[in-house]
Amino acid sequence: QVQLEEFGGGLVQAGGSLTLSCAASGNIISINTMGWYRRIPGRQRELVAVITNRGTTDYADAVQGRFIITRDNAKNTVSLQMNSLQPEDTAVYYCLVRGYTTPTFYNGDDRWGQGTQVTVSS
Repeated sequence: QVQLEEFGGGLVQAGGSLTLSCAASGNIISINTMGWYRRIPGRQRELVAVITNRGTTDYADAVQGRFIITRDNAKNTVSLQMNSLQPEDTAVYYCLVRGYTTPTFYNGDDRWGQGTQVTVSS
């Protein structure tokens, strides 16, 4: 099983920056896709950014050009640098692992972190 631990949420003023990090642990050989989703109050959970193990990225239009996703395949970590934050970025941010390989099996399911709150004040 994969466990995810998230770091870096908090309160920031509009225009500021925050970096979220997530570490996946367990008997993992590799992870296909890692990323971040968010749930804004009153809305469904939505994509923020994802990155494959080859470094291919995909961003939501709302964060393109402001957020940067990176990962360290050797450490099974993913980070999200969030710049020019706006009040509409206020949400609970969830780390995602999609597809991972252990010494004995491959699991293609999604695994989620517990979520970390990001609040942007105006």
